[in-house]
Amino acid sequence: MLNPFEIRETIDMISKENLDIRTITMGISLKSCAGPDIDTVCGKVYDKITTLAKSLVKTGEDIEIQYGIPIINKRISVTPIATLIDALENPTTEDCVKLAKTLDRAAKTTGVNFIGGYSALVHKGCTRGEDLLIESIPEALASTELVCSSVNVGSTRAGINMDAVRRMGEVVKKAAELTADTQGFACAKLVVFCNAVEDNPFMAGAFHGEGEGESVINVGVSGPGVVKSALEKVKGEPFGVVAETIKKTAFKITRMGQLVANEASKRLGVPFGIVDLSLAPTPAVGDSVAYILEEMGIEKCGAHGTTAALALLNDAVKKGGVMASSYVGGLSGAFIPVSEDAGMIDAAKCGSLSLEKLEAMTCVCSVGLDMIVLPGDTSAATIAAIIADEAAIGMVNSKTTAVRVIPAPNKKVGDTVEFGGLLGTGPVMRVSDYGSGEFIARGGRIPAPLQSLKN
Repeated sequence: MLNPFEIRETIDMISKENLDIRTITMGISLKSCAGPDIDTVCGKVYDKITTLAKSLVKTGEDIEIQYGIPIINKRISVTPIATLIDALENPTTEDCVKLAKTLDRAAKTTGVNFIGGYSALVHKGCTRGEDLLIESIPEALASTELVCSSVNVGSTRAGINMDAVRRMGEVVKKAAELTADTQGFACAKLVVFCNAVEDNPFMAGAFHGEGEGESVINVGVSGPGVVKSALEKVKGEPFGVVAETIKKTAFKITRMGQLVANEASKRLGVPFGIVDLSLAPTPAVGDSVAYILEEMGIEKCGAHGTTAALALLNDAVKKGGVMASSYVGGLSGAFIPVSEDAGMIDAAKCGSLSLEKLEAMTCVCSVGLDMIVLPGDTSAATIAAIIADEAAIGMVNSKTTAVRVIPAPNKKVGDTVEFGGLLGTGPVMRVSDYGSGEFIARGGRIPAPLQSLKN
């Protein structure tokens, strides 16, 4: 049972330190919707989503009111849509876009913030449906509001599909061009993965994996401000004390997530899946992973020592979280999305934080290069090379890595892009002046590393 001190502590975490449940995400299998006719499939998809998720938003709001815990987003993830495209008779890219628009309509009917799963898993090769879906991504994201897309181009077991990497560089570039009026906003809804996980509740990379059941409730918790506040009380203490403080704080945050997950599962009659205990920042002052690193003694995020501080943070968060819930999953750790983190924005603007330093930090954080704005004239080959670098880190280290970059049309280094809301403000970051075109043009597959042979 909670004692009065713990109750007051939790209230302070919510009211003063930006503690929240970042998302309740309902995963829905669309396998039963597969068929040869696109119109029939779209009808089944819409009906299934709107039936299973009809009470999702209201349930989240009711839990917020009852427990006083902010739940920022209610979301849906679905089976990778490429699976449904493969089952169609003579599919086209127009069919893909039609399905994307169906997802968008279903999301708006249910009232959720986003729907993820316009996805393809092509780490070893492409089917016809996956090929068409990838081709359709720019138009699909440009013509919808709430649909999020992801493509998995590599894994530790399969290596890296460099043909898919090359294509995704082109897709990102085209998606930005098609949404030039919103500064390339379509790219904020697109992520390229290595070692994508099946139970991620966070957008833009959420999809309902092959190993999942008919439907599931996954919850993503957050609370960088809470961790920073806790560390303020141990200023100057050794790293062992720092790690222990973060562990205890992560435990409390995750227990709150477990409570909300169980309650949502019970009320919706949908099995509970996992709690993702990631520290997901926002542009709000104090709600920043960068500020946690600076609280450890880094003068400005990006300075020497930043990667070591992030490694400690990520590890301690996971150790504390797994003691609070038996079902921890998703990405779990610390996110470093530049435009969504007030401290990262400041560090990028003043020059302390570079793309190269961010890449180093992704070796020890829970995802990768996230919400980074690039100059509008960045080539598709350079974007593909950035994806390849990040996929290599994930492949060799047996971890999930991802790239979500926005080559903002007509923007140059020093400019800023305003996305608003949780997506925040993106300072345009410098990329290398030297090209990687010949490297990307080789194609084929980078072989899996030796550590893939674990059987």
